[in-house]
Amino acid sequence: MKKVVILGGGTGMSTLLKGLKNFPIEITSIVSVCDDGMSTGRLRKEFHQPAMGDIRKVMVSLSETEPLVEELLNYRFKTTSDLNGHAVGNLLLTAMANITGNMSDGIEALSKILNLKGRVLPLTEDDITLIAEMSDNTTIVGEHNITEAHKQVKRVYYEEEPTISKEVLKSIEEADLVILSMGSLYTSIIPNLICRDIINELDKSNKKIMYVCNMVTQPGETDNFKVSDHIKILNNYLGKHKVDVVISNNGIITKEIADKYVIEEQKDPVLLDKKEIENMKVELIENNYVNINNNMIRHNVDKLALDIYSYMVR
Repeated sequence: MKKVVILGGGTGMSTLLKGLKNFPIEITSIVSVCDDGMSTGRLRKEFHQPAMGDIRKVMVSLSETEPLVEELLNYRFKTTSDLNGHAVGNLLLTAMANITGNMSDGIEALSKILNLKGRVLPLTEDDITLIAEMSDNTTIVGEHNITEAHKQVKRVYYEEEPTISKEVLKSIEEADLVILSMGSLYTSIIPNLICRDIINELDKSNKKIMYVCNMVTQPGETDNFKVSDHIKILNNYLGKHKVDVVISNNGIITKEIADKYVIEEQKDPVLLDKKEIENMKVELIENNYVNINNNMIRHNVDKLALDIYSYMVR
């Protein structure tokens, strides 16, 4: 069975996994753990552990249990006590990490209960802090604050170099394909690439690196970015082994939906610039992935997963 490793975090990775889990491939998700907002941020401060919010989302996406379990894990308490805002899944992951002694073993234990179609690994067990140097030469500390700033990012880095587990590095070594998932470029994808051990492992691998490009930009961070701009930024953080293949949407987003995104979220559709991608010698896989759900732009996960699987077995 083919093995795929996915690097990312947040909504982008969890969306991608919903489709991929339906194909006969062995999935390992390496999840960024620098989130410090809401429930995750409060638990990090109290228990001095990696962020578990994105891990929860990924586990929910890979779970083959009843839909009610998904609702349970994502449920947030609405109360006047200290429980207010906490997601049930975050509390379960924190409890399991305390019971087993670390986050990785806690995830593995909970994965068996949830009957996961794949393996979930935190990027690191360290309690890490993401820092960004912005285009106006200010420095912003913390993933949540970087996202909220809506400023152009010059570079991101960690306060201290994180320790990457042997399981993470081994999964990259054994992978038939490495995927950089769609998601926030600077706060979900690149946090996996600013670790020396990860880059060294990717450089040693002769397997292809695939990037699944976002369909809309992110305010401040990727304003006016085309597909090639995303690839260039990723290549700046990668080592000798650059992006080999990109998957991009070529479907039309209606003017009504596009205008709504511009007005309400300051996001624009990411333009597919085929010529520039060709000049970069990056293979392009394109398709109409547009799926509008409740006026929200999302990837058609089944079509996306089928194109990835087809690429792996061709």
